[in-house]
Amino acid sequence: MSTPAAAYISPDYLKMARWKDNILSFPIQNSSHSLIANSYYFGHPVWARNYLAVVHRDQKFQERWFAVTGSWQDKIVVDIGCAPGNVYASLRDRVGVPKLLLGVDVSRGGLAIAQELGYVPILADAQKLPLKSGFADLVVLNAALHHCDDMPRMLAEAARLVRPGGLLVTDQDLQQTMWCNNWIAHAIWNLRLPIYRFLKRGGHTTGEEQHWCQATEVHHMPGDGVTETFFREILEPMGFEVNLYPHNLNVGAEVLQSERGKQAWNVGLAQRLSGRDPDSVEGALVMLCVAKKDLAIPCVTT
Repeated sequence: MSTPAAAYISPDYLKMARWKDNILSFPIQNSSHSLIANSYYFGHPVWARNYLAVVHRDQKFQERWFAVTGSWQDKIVVDIGCAPGNVYASLRDRVGVPKLLLGVDVSRGGLAIAQELGYVPILADAQKLPLKSGFADLVVLNAALHHCDDMPRMLAEAARLVRPGGLLVTDQDLQQTMWCNNWIAHAIWNLRLPIYRFLKRGGHTTGEEQHWCQATEVHHMPGDGVTETFFREILEPMGFEVNLYPHNLNVGAEVLQSERGKQAWNVGLAQRLSGRDPDSVEGALVMLCVAKKDLAIPCVTT
């Protein structure tokens, strides 16, 4: 198998590996509507390029992520749910050149774009990764968990890859408590779609794009999302020290001092109408998880 990823493929998956369009590909055994939507939306030749150009590319994102991950120079990094490569595209001027940058996604078109940025692409289901355990210095999932049907399984699979002393970072998944889960919140949530469509907001420029964009976000609505318990119950038994930082999108490195940043005025107004205080910890839009694996945990590369 002629790829830098070969040394990290689990022996159980070697016979399943196939090359297609210069991308190492593994069978997707349990497809779903959301998986198909993610494959289509993030592989669309126009939508994916637009997504790469504007999403997760702002200065606060860069400051926050560099403060958390530090240098990637000469490290083995795995970006799960990498889409067209937004995380490294945003950070590469700060973090340096990894020894190996693996990008895992279900979208062949998205992976082809990520490959242009230096990713070694792997098409695979994030809920059942074809990779060995305990080899990665850094595993990242940015705005990825809520796109997956089985969030606990995706998180556990990602954590499995981290070596002792390594780091797992997830960010930009909706915090479950961000909304009061009532009819007002759901009404406001549904009302935003025609408004976004009228404004031609990114991801909503046409009816077709909006349909597929929404279909990708399985766990991104009132009453759903990530919680402190979710992260701790999965990661702590696997030997991770877990630090959690609820935040809004306009906060940089100061997130590590538990600064949350201010909620956007329109989101804050919607929250107040639903009964949630946007200035509370519970009202923070998303949650950042920084989990370090204990050095004492044995490294089993299977």
